[in-house]
Amino acid sequence: MAYTTAQKLGAEALGTALLLVIVVGSGVMGEALAGGNTAIALLGNTIATGAGLYVLIVIFGPVSGAHFNPAVTLAFLLRRDITLTMAGAYAAVQIVGGVAGVMLAHGMFDLEILQVSAKARTGFGQALGEATATFGLVLTILGALRFRPESVAPAVGLFITAGYWFTSSTSFANPAVTIARTLTDTFAGVRPVDAPAFLLAQFSAAAVAVAIAAWLFTPRDDAKGARYSDSHDEGATAAL
Repeated sequence: MAYTTAQKLGAEALGTALLLVIVVGSGVMGEALAGGNTAIALLGNTIATGAGLYVLIVIFGPVSGAHFNPAVTLAFLLRRDITLTMAGAYAAVQIVGGVAGVMLAHGMFDLEILQVSAKARTGFGQALGEATATFGLVLTILGALRFRPESVAPAVGLFITAGYWFTSSTSFANPAVTIARTLTDTFAGVRPVDAPAFLLAQFSAAAVAVAIAAWLFTPRDDAKGARYSDSHDEGATAAL
């Protein structure tokens, strides 16, 4: 049974919207309850995002693939798993859905619906953090699809949960999320002026991850000969 284009685009738009509701809403709630402790606020933001991603991928994955992320869509485009036309449509609805999700989060917490972020996230280290986060995310997805397809949802949720803490940028790893978060002056925001460096890092890292995954996860015809050579060398070494 196949899903229509409208269903796929609807899943991408709704999934990305809900992802931004989770990211921004948990940031607002975490900051309000943390009493000024940024680590506690980030922890609340982290747990909600990782858990939410798991659920969203489980329910929308069978419909659209649950990209929710133009960098992930680019990865599948480079692999020729999606057409250019569909990839462009995915990216468009992801961005629109992300912006809608930010506005919904604002409405829930009685904040101004339309905002522009003043939260600075700038510098080479931040951009490198985004490149690292996006590379790891795409590699996680492609590796899980190759070896454990049923584990994509938990693998992605866990990687992003970890990424909030081991990257300097708190692991946006998503151009649609980056664009949407320029429109919230809350805990999760990023200044519009800082977004281009994030976007460049994210798309570039996604392309590199596709190339690395194609090399690393594809068995080679000469693997049998290589195994024989390795075992022969080991035997010779043991004899010495």
